[in-house]
Amino acid sequence: MDNTRLPLLSTETPLRADAVRNRARLLEAAARLSAEHGAAAITMESVAAAAGVGKGTVSRRFGDRNGLLQALLDHAEQGFQASFLSGPPPLGPGADPAARLRAFGPALLHHQRANRDLYLAAEPAPDRRFLVPAGRLRHTHVAVLVRAILPDADADLLAHTLLSSVDVVLVDHLLRGHGMSLDRVEAGWHDLVDRLLP
Repeated sequence: MDNTRLPLLSTETPLRADAVRNRARLLEAAARLSAEHGAAAITMESVAAAAGVGKGTVSRRFGDRNGLLQALLDHAEQGFQASFLSGPPPLGPGADPAARLRAFGPALLHHQRANRDLYLAAEPAPDRRFLVPAGRLRHTHVAVLVRAILPDADADLLAHTLLSSVDVVLVDHLLRGHGMSLDRVEAGWHDLVDRLLP
């Protein structure tokens, strides 16, 4: 399967020029609030006030706070996706599946760590958690690599298992609540992958 054709995070239909400008203005306001006060400061009301529009405008564009936070993460997420879909090896194409799988976990850990506050704030409700396009793309990518390495394995289930070890909420808990280092979590990913490889 050629996973370079999978969709990126954004699945919106093309917008009119004025809607594009309004969306950009709202996202700039949200980014400014996040940079100045942290992700907790991003509410529908605060973004509307910072952008000089009504709350209804924000709701129409993003639906709810989670939709707004997901849109704010879109730029960083697309950069990360490009790195594993079309970037240089070992993360991108050109390396064998095992090398790509080994590189994926640490790359994801560092990407999520750089955007930790936003990812934690944007964590969807349990019933929506596995429907977020970015998460679905990550799962599909890891499943494709696992399938290439172990054709007879349950690649979908193994992909979920691997990705759960680098889940942003779990990693934040391990680092802040248990004093683990990011190096230890990375080593855990490599240990899991090494045990999986034939």
